[in-house]
Amino acid sequence: MKEKVAVVGLGYVGLPVALAFAAEFPGAIGFDINKSRVTALKQGIDKTGESSAEDLGRSTITFTSDINDLRDATFFVVAVPTPIDKANRPDLTPVRSASKTVGKVIKPGAVVVYESTVYPGVTEEICGPIIAEESGLKQGIDFKLGYSPERINPGDKEHTLTKIIKVVSGEDAETLDRVASAYGSIVDAGIHKAPSIKVAEAAKVIENTQRDLNIALMNELARIFDLMGICTNDVLKAAGTKWNFLKFTPGLVGGHCIGVDPYYLTTKAEELGYRPEVILAGRRINDSMGRYIAEKLVKLLIKADCCSVKKAKVGILGLTFKEDVPDLRNSRVPDIVNELKEYGISPEVHDPLVDHEEAFNEYGIRTVELDEIHDLDGLILAVPHKAYMKMDIKSIFDKLKPNGAFIDIKSAIDDSLIPDGFHVYKL
Repeated sequence: MKEKVAVVGLGYVGLPVALAFAAEFPGAIGFDINKSRVTALKQGIDKTGESSAEDLGRSTITFTSDINDLRDATFFVVAVPTPIDKANRPDLTPVRSASKTVGKVIKPGAVVVYESTVYPGVTEEICGPIIAEESGLKQGIDFKLGYSPERINPGDKEHTLTKIIKVVSGEDAETLDRVASAYGSIVDAGIHKAPSIKVAEAAKVIENTQRDLNIALMNELARIFDLMGICTNDVLKAAGTKWNFLKFTPGLVGGHCIGVDPYYLTTKAEELGYRPEVILAGRRINDSMGRYIAEKLVKLLIKADCCSVKKAKVGILGLTFKEDVPDLRNSRVPDIVNELKEYGISPEVHDPLVDHEEAFNEYGIRTVELDEIHDLDGLILAVPHKAYMKMDIKSIFDKLKPNGAFIDIKSAIDDSLIPDGFHVYKL
């Protein structure tokens, strides 16, 4: 059976998946409720930067916002965001909405595979019943469910969809084989068959929880070493000479995965009566790093004695959640901005990849052009985009007044390249 594939959600995850399926399954559909997104993709424009104009131009995929175009699909892939709300609780609104969409068009015999990161049980206990209610079909009989967690790393051109082992699962053996066959045709790295949907859901959510905890440890160590007057980067280089030392580094933890997924697991654990201590401790440390960086800059400004803190002119380079991607979701750089404002400082923020309007709508931050940032008392290199790292390092420090304060959050600039006469801190 040759599947008629429909991918619901065309963001960082959904678009590469949709293009890959379209290459193997003629007539594949890419659906998104964002009409401007669909229009742009039809014009060969992917604002995420994950797919090129050439990729889009040579694909046979049909991009649409019309739900009726999904009616002939036999194999649905749902790849929509799973964010958290202001209270750090899972917000399943997008995945519920996508399930309703599928339910309106699904026909008997179809399989629905979810790629969105969720806590164990969401696919079968929440999504399936929504599809059943909307369609009038019976879950597990008239349509089947599967789960295959996304593993795409935005901005990473090496670990792409086809090069990462794909975990797949299904609600029964027949569905598992069907899901494995479909994904096996587009993933070169191989398939891992999880024994159940819940196992696959849990596997995904702990991948990012593990990374979050390791980075939290590095962040806590960095704060301790700062009190001791020790350079964290030097410590990590030394420790990293041992074969089994895990090479994580400190930094801001944002984005739509690592800074979000642990809360899906902890929320479910708390519903079951268990209070996760380690996971939440890691989240508290990582969520506090923006405030810590802002406070560190203020201390450096005071040490520099260049002016009163309230009159300090500060610049921030980088606003996205990680280098070389335009994604602003859950960036922690705004934490730095907001904390500095508590001290009466209104920093000037630049990012070469950010849409000015989106930055203002999302965070109320008005970004400026790079040449507008100069005569600074303090400067933070928050996100080391390639655009910054290709610059003459001297030109970055030329934006600072003599004796100014400089913070390099990711330790991106080699110490030997930093001019004398500045108060420097590296996380």
